[in-house]
Amino acid sequence: MKQLAALCVLVLMWFALPAAGMPIRVGEIATLTGDYEAYGTAEAASVAMAVEEINAAGGILGRPIELVLRDCRTLQEETVNAARQLVAEDKVTAVIGPSGSNLCIAAAPVFAESRVPHITTLPTNPLVTTDENGKVRPYSFRISFLDPYQGLVMAWFAVKEMGFKKAALLCEAQNEYSRDLRGFFIENFKKYGGTVVAVEAFESSANDFSPQLAAIKESEPDVLVFPFMGRSLPLAVRQAREMGLSLPIVGGDGYGNFMWETAGTALGNTYWVSHVDRYDPVLKPFFDKYETRTGSECREFMNAVAAYDCVYWLKDAIERAGTDDPVKVRDALEATRDLKLTHAVLTMDEFHNPRGKDAVILFCDPAQKKALFFKKFRPQEQVQ
Repeated sequence: MKQLAALCVLVLMWFALPAAGMPIRVGEIATLTGDYEAYGTAEAASVAMAVEEINAAGGILGRPIELVLRDCRTLQEETVNAARQLVAEDKVTAVIGPSGSNLCIAAAPVFAESRVPHITTLPTNPLVTTDENGKVRPYSFRISFLDPYQGLVMAWFAVKEMGFKKAALLCEAQNEYSRDLRGFFIENFKKYGGTVVAVEAFESSANDFSPQLAAIKESEPDVLVFPFMGRSLPLAVRQAREMGLSLPIVGGDGYGNFMWETAGTALGNTYWVSHVDRYDPVLKPFFDKYETRTGSECREFMNAVAAYDCVYWLKDAIERAGTDDPVKVRDALEATRDLKLTHAVLTMDEFHNPRGKDAVILFCDPAQKKALFFKKFRPQEQVQ
């Protein structure tokens, strides 16, 4: 997959197609290089797998999918450029991906202006699908839950499940995901009776967190909270342990199996919010197919499952629309109700977000080098 990341500045994939007729062009933006490379590589592999399956079964409306993949290099300006190229040059019906709230927020105006629907994988910031005034972005959709809910889950888990009272946070200063998830956690942690004893921030280019961690250590917390993602996450975990901070760590959905390569056994006693349980028997057929196709285990499982389901969500919308016209497909995406996908049953709310999705708490087991299921958080059942 690293070869894919190196080669795919622009990759045009048209898979072996039994379906007849002109192809339906679908765009994908993925973080194949840069800070979120691990997430994007998994998304690209699972999207390709879904496209192959659909084409082998006759395509959509009797037409094959032609997939146009562009690498945004985990940069906002490159995501905007990729979006512009996909809608203006490649004339796609819709675009899937990437993960990364800041990336999707930056590209949202391009899709609105071009009237091409954008289906995002795991960006959880509210501004992905609504603007600063709370108005829905008409062409932006997401398959994941949001940070207000994720922050609530993290806080509820820390206080109600684990009994922590004093939290210290390490955050990425200029990242929308980290900034807002931090705020939602703090709001709910205080509501549940906890006290925030330290909030430290680092710049996106940082790889040394010792000044922030030293200040956190002096604040004497009983839990560390890491609401950020990417390559910084395992580095911060490892450095915290090296500085003697053996406390439990609670984080959002930035967890990925790539973290074991950097942090190793330092990941013990860490807990993460997840969109899926990697070892749920319902998901086994998906992971078996992924391993057969790629020749390797699906490591960044949250991204892979979400991206795969985005393709089938788009397929369903095009079929209900009866056309690949982007505006009509947008209308069908908005009208999605009770669509059974691999990891969830999807219904859109008025802000283009899924209704009532469950969250899962994972814990890391150093002996197995895996993140295992700890608890499911059901919004309709949990104490708020």
